[in-house]
Amino acid sequence: MESKLRTSTLFRRLKQSPDMTTFLRANEKSLSAAPFCEHISAAARRRGEAPERIIARAGIERSFGHQLFNGTRSPSRDKVVQLAFGFGMDPDEAQLLLRAAGKSALYPRIPRDAAIIFCLERRVSVIEAQSLLEELGMTLLGGGGSRE
Repeated sequence: MESKLRTSTLFRRLKQSPDMTTFLRANEKSLSAAPFCEHISAAARRRGEAPERIIARAGIERSFGHQLFNGTRSPSRDKVVQLAFGFGMDPDEAQLLLRAAGKSALYPRIPRDAAIIFCLERRVSVIEAQSLLEELGMTLLGGGGSRE
């Protein structure tokens, strides 16, 4: 059986499956996503970047950042967004990163999310994004009270 099926193929198989147990057994290898730590470590390797640099640019405390990269801690939605800034991602890449972490996507109808998308689109630093959020009277990244 294939290890990586397209989502549309899985969806079709799910709709056609006689029961859930059969579907789960037949598609077991395609259902589990790689852990978030593997996703960000692979992204760092593809970019030729050391995790330390990404963590620093993300404005994440060093030891916590390393715990994210080694999988001993799970990120909040805001930490994933901060990592997107640390990687220098655009909004589409950030949405994929959020999905890989199992977090909700940035939604432009939510003013704070719109401000974050605006900053990602312009590839500003996390510090500049925090400044804009503060200027707009919005919760800072990592400041709590956001959609986690």
